[in-house]
Amino acid sequence: MGTRQVWLRLGGGTAVGVVVLAAGCGSSAPSPSRPAESPSSSPTTSPPSVASPSAPSEAARAAQAVQGAAAVPTAAQLAALKAESGVISRLSPEQLAGQRVIYSYNGLSAPAGLLKLIRDGDVGGVIFFSFNVSSQAQLRGVISQMIKANDAATNPLRGYPLLLTTDQEGGLVRRLPWAGPVESEAQIGASANAAAAAAAAGRQAAAGLRAVGMNVNLAPVLDVYRQPGDFDDQFQRSYSQSPSVVSQAGAAFVAAQQRGGVAATVKHFPGLGAAGRTQDTDNEPVTISLSAQTLRSVDELPYQAAIRAGTKLAMVSWATYPALGSRLPAGLTPSIVQGELQQRLGFAGVTITDALGAGALRSYGSLQNKTMLAGRAGMDALLCTATKPLPGSECVDGLRDGLADGALPRTAFEGQLAQLLELRAGLPA
Repeated sequence: MGTRQVWLRLGGGTAVGVVVLAAGCGSSAPSPSRPAESPSSSPTTSPPSVASPSAPSEAARAAQAVQGAAAVPTAAQLAALKAESGVISRLSPEQLAGQRVIYSYNGLSAPAGLLKLIRDGDVGGVIFFSFNVSSQAQLRGVISQMIKANDAATNPLRGYPLLLTTDQEGGLVRRLPWAGPVESEAQIGASANAAAAAAAAGRQAAAGLRAVGMNVNLAPVLDVYRQPGDFDDQFQRSYSQSPSVVSQAGAAFVAAQQRGGVAATVKHFPGLGAAGRTQDTDNEPVTISLSAQTLRSVDELPYQAAIRAGTKLAMVSWATYPALGSRLPAGLTPSIVQGELQQRLGFAGVTITDALGAGALRSYGSLQNKTMLAGRAGMDALLCTATKPLPGSECVDGLRDGLADGALPRTAFEGQLAQLLELRAGLPA
């Protein structure tokens, strides 16, 4: 029997408490090439809409002590689960978990182990970084291999395209250097017609990604920056200091990119615009000490416009927002993911984490544990990477074991997966 730890961090990053959760057997990290469990040998046995009558497990009680109540299924998730329950009921625990994980890898070639996991139905998507890219032809070839693996007869989810994603924001942040948008968000926001320029940038991003077979972009950034040279502005990743300009440009980028066949991801909710130059959640914990009124009237305003424009995904920040009742990073906080984004703003799309290997999460135990906490907070897609690739199998373990030991409520888990599958069903392969 393995164990897993849930760490509680307050304020400046000191771990002040720890609770030990019992994990399912076989919780050690598997090798990337291990075979998947047979869908017929380990099916989901309980109906997805029926809650277990048993008392909460020790694992569930410990997780609740850290996070409070877990996110509950939304109306959109329950509707998706009704439509997808037949498919989901045939998946093994490994596949249930793996279909929510976005893998990363090193090098310019598709690893054989990753291709096998895709063929076995254990992968939901892949993220591509600059170190995975040398030319348009090379990247198109790698993605073609992944699409072919996903179409394998051994994959019970072969009808659902993989999430094939990257960061193609524009300006300095372009993983595909030959593709647009060439203009940064700062240049777009400063133009005479920011909405028109952003729409052109969205079309360029979609064309570049579709040319190599990608279908998701982790853009646009909707942070409203505060000071010249701060976290966002130093790399020209914010449209403006004006929430109105950010709203108009962000919504235009979203709509144009999605018309081009690439799903948009707005980030970093509820906003990193007030982060200072060195306040990078990739490296360290960050606290945004703004009032709830300011966060809602300034930083969240662009999300309202993007939601009206139909954005498919939203990425939640790893910063902490005390005024929103958060003592944990936002992406680990059910009251922010569900209460603020889904309920207050009405977002009914797919939530995706920022990098699970981020320095801001250093106090929260193993990669498995961080993944479990994010899933429990209501994050649908789990981005298993840092500034360098991380073993996706460990993120799968965190979800699989959390589901087995009760830390992740089954109906919510399957509802999140169902909504993710419905997104993927509507994307080009």
